Amino acid sequence: MIAKLKGIIDSKGADWLVIDVGGVGYLVECSARTLSALPGPGEAAEVFTRMLVSETAIRLAGFATAAERDWYATLSNVQGVGPKVALALLSALSPAELSSAIAMSDAAMLARAQGVGPKLARRICSELKDKVPSFAGAPAGAEAQFAEVSGQLEAGAPSAASDAVSALVNLGYGQAQAGAAVATVLREAGEEADAARLIRLALKALAQ
Repeated sequence: MIAKLKGIIDSKGADWLVIDVGGVGYLVECSARTLSALPGPGEAAEVFTRMLVSETAIRLAGFATAAERDWYATLSNVQGVGPKVALALLSALSPAELSSAIAMSDAAMLARAQGVGPKLARRICSELKDKVPSFAGAPAGAEAQFAEVSGQLEAGAPSAASDAVSALVNLGYGQAQAGAAVATVLREAGEEADAARLIRLALKALAQ
């Protein structure tokens, strides 16, 4: 299996690139996020890859980071998520945003990706809640706290945490950053804390 390619970017398209490795050009399918993160033609680059083998072809999917590649493999295991949809999700959301959306059961955020409807988004949240890769960008200990938040929401508890995240996003914070901050302060505030208290605490944490 080819796990990584290191060479010179030869050319780029809307959803692919060719990387020259020792005179051999490898055609690699990529998300829009990966393409924007990698340098332009003629420049050196390192592309993390996943080999896709079917009865009719062997293809490579490429990623700017190992985290994106891990997410691609994880997403592809969900029924209804094929290579095209997995790349669409990685075009729409960063690994940290995917972690936050799944941990918070935010199907609407996943549905931003082309080809992902509400039903599939809910399935992704359900199937991957306990299987997501490491929470990139979240503070230490946030993974367990994310689980607490999402567990409360699934149990029908007041949606103070979800409301607090939405409020922080409306203030201009990223979804992953807001989700991590709320998850971090939830234990300090207690399960009975309302959205206003969570927002105040989260803003204080974000300002540090």
